[in-house]
Amino acid sequence: MTFSDYMILFCGMGLVTYLPRALPLIYLAHKQLPQWLVDWLSLIPVAILSALLFPSLFADSANRSLSLGKPEFLVAIPTLIFALKTRSLGGTVLVGMVLYWLAGFYI
Repeated sequence: MTFSDYMILFCGMGLVTYLPRALPLIYLAHKQLPQWLVDWLSLIPVAILSALLFPSLFADSANRSLSLGKPEFLVAIPTLIFALKTRSLGGTVLVGMVLYWLAGFYI
């Protein structure tokens, strides 16, 4: 492939990535959405985060079974409590990292 082929490919990938995000934003920027839709859309980040976290916290990837004794799950509990009490993103990340590091020594 030549340089121009790579540039066309790069620009095409950028358009394919950008357009599906920009078009709804441009279309809906000046429209009033119904309250039920706004409420429903507010649940999407929680659902996505849960779908991403659940397998790593609860599932054992070796034999595909539910495991509540994983270090990730045991560290997530005090980290969640810290996050709920302080509402500090940086502090929560730091506490989670330190607890996970300490769990490596004991679990």
